[in-house]
Amino acid sequence: MRVGLRPVEPGDREFLQRVYASTREEELAVFGWDATTKAAFLRMQFAAQDGYYRQQFPGATFDVVTVDGEPAGRLYVDRGDTEVRVIDIALLPDHRGRGIGTALLAPILAEGKTVSIHVERGNPARRLYERLGFSLVEDGGVYLRLERQVKTAS
Repeated sequence: MRVGLRPVEPGDREFLQRVYASTREEELAVFGWDATTKAAFLRMQFAAQDGYYRQQFPGATFDVVTVDGEPAGRLYVDRGDTEVRVIDIALLPDHRGRGIGTALLAPILAEGKTVSIHVERGNPARRLYERLGFSLVEDGGVYLRLERQVKTAS
């Protein structure tokens, strides 16, 4: 399995909306909306999130995750002088739990800076982040801020 990244291009919008929608399926199931209503809501929410990320993190990298050359998810990262913020990491359901997240995060963790990420409290990916050495630094209710501090030589 080859995991790669490529910059988001204008033609990726539909794919990125699908990735976003896949992260909200369980949450939205309780509303009982028809497919048209749900799709309209998800398009609106995706546009709001995408606009916010691009406004708040103008220097960030916005990449499509590829697996064996095929689009599989997204990875948005903002690199500062002393900290790397993983703004968003999301994979389509068929690609979750296969080691792709670890493959994506390993080079980021190797940059030698503190790495932070926000995760929903019940997100199964939280176990991955904890396994990689992230720990809780802020409890925001629904969202938790996790960090992996730079390891210093003793």
